[in-house]
Amino acid sequence: MKEYAIETKDLKIYYGKKEVIKGINLRIPKNTIFTIMGPSGCGKSTLLRSFNRLLELNMDAKIEGEVLIFGKNIYGEDVDPISIRRKVGMVFQYPNPFPHLTLYDNIAIGLKLNNLVKSKEEMDKRVRWALEKASLWDEVKDRLYEYPASLSGGQKQRLVIARALALKPKILLMDEPTANVDPVGTKNIEKLLFELKKDYTIVLVTHEPAQAARTSDFVGFLYLGKLIEVGPTKYIFEKPKNELTEKYLTGSLV
Repeated sequence: MKEYAIETKDLKIYYGKKEVIKGINLRIPKNTIFTIMGPSGCGKSTLLRSFNRLLELNMDAKIEGEVLIFGKNIYGEDVDPISIRRKVGMVFQYPNPFPHLTLYDNIAIGLKLNNLVKSKEEMDKRVRWALEKASLWDEVKDRLYEYPASLSGGQKQRLVIARALALKPKILLMDEPTANVDPVGTKNIEKLLFELKKDYTIVLVTHEPAQAARTSDFVGFLYLGKLIEVGPTKYIFEKPKNELTEKYLTGSLV
């Protein structure tokens, strides 16, 4: 039996009485970039946040069905949500480094809070490793004790990616990570994704079909809370089976 990085089984999500995710069955292979695309308000971010139990921070949210991470249901009674969030990192739409912490401490904060590093030497190595993984080390190695305000938007987002990587997750969730980054920053982040998928499974949310086409191995099209079509990116873009998918890709979906 093949093990997937993420698998959902009849996943339904409600906000109050409103059903926003409607019985989704999805399998995301390991070490791939899987893009969830669809128009604004279709449920992409809600679905993404169910993959690391961040959705539970919304008191109105209710979840039915299963979300399996490497074969284990993360909503089981014996599962600690904190351990899930360490294993499944998250990068949000707006670059959100901690403004009052230095670049170094932005990376170190999660490690300190979780007591994952025992010595200053080990911390230095982990901070450097995370910044190198995020392709940012060479740009900031001489100003680690400056503050994030000195960085460009794209650099801030890569700092946030480094912060997530420092905890050594197995999966990285990215909610429109380039939506508020300039074209140069976007190009750098997309290039970084190809490097990261060697070691991580990446789930990317975007409302831009062009970004899905450029970056992903697999794509799922979400519309009004339903998974309309899913498959290898090449086939979805060249031969969509569903009329809604075709309309979305051609910009004619109202």
